[in-house]
Amino acid sequence: MSKQIVSTEAAPAAIGPYSQATKIDELVFTSGQIPLDPESMEIVEGGISEQTKQVMENLMAVLAAAGADASTVFKTTCFLSDMANFVAFNDVYASYFPESAPARSCVEVARLPKDVLVEVEAIAHIK
Repeated sequence: MSKQIVSTEAAPAAIGPYSQATKIDELVFTSGQIPLDPESMEIVEGGISEQTKQVMENLMAVLAAAGADASTVFKTTCFLSDMANFVAFNDVYASYFPESAPARSCVEVARLPKDVLVEVEAIAHIK
């Protein structure tokens, strides 16, 4: 088994004791991405749609750094601070998986880091 830490400046730096992602052989496991702008490290302005777009852009950047992309994702876990945002979240999320959506869990949680509205993590196959 080969383990490698993934890091990219195209996504926000870790704000705690974790890596952006870990590669194990031909798989990549991302940490949850929140709507931080990678340059300013500030939460993007706007509601669930704007936050979801930033989360997905961050996630795609981490996947790319690991040698994967949206087409190789086979599982995501999505955390919403309010399930009332589910439809708006889905509208943005679906645009990142136009061919075939991965398996997914989506749950409402009491609170997310920095009080954001959404967090998404993924497992993907490396090309």
